Amino acid sequence: MKQLRLGVLAGIFVVAGILSWAGARLWNTYGTLPGVPLAAPIVLAVIAVVLLATALSLRARLKAQRERRPGAKGVEPLMAARAVVFGQASALVAALVAGMYGGVGVFLFLADLTQVPARRDQAVYAGFAVLAGAAVIAAALFLERVCKLPEEDDPGKAPAHA
Repeated sequence: MKQLRLGVLAGIFVVAGILSWAGARLWNTYGTLPGVPLAAPIVLAVIAVVLLATALSLRARLKAQRERRPGAKGVEPLMAARAVVFGQASALVAALVAGMYGGVGVFLFLADLTQVPARRDQAVYAGFAVLAGAAVIAAALFLERVCKLPEEDDPGKAPAHA
């Protein structure tokens, strides 16, 4: 399984933000721009908390397993792989969604629509959605790091110590 690359996530965020900004600008000229729901940052924050809790739980279980504590509950490799896939998928979707809300938020600020209280609230919700999306990405990267297998020494290499 390949690791997530921050450059790919940043690229998705930027492309989604630019397309969302252009779409919001176009939509606003032809009618009423749809609102940013309050649930957007809340859902992303819940996903970030779930990912973080999973990572912390797996880290504690893996540490107990490495230290060979009596009664330590091990981690099944398939469960760890599923957690990593969930984290990677969440990070990709969060980059896309955060980019979309970021583009809409930038449009609202640049178009000076924040003078209207309802639009100001939507700009704030969009900002919180971007922050919550960043939290999902950070939690997913942490989960991926926790579940990463330790590097094995190459049997063909000479030992580092002499």
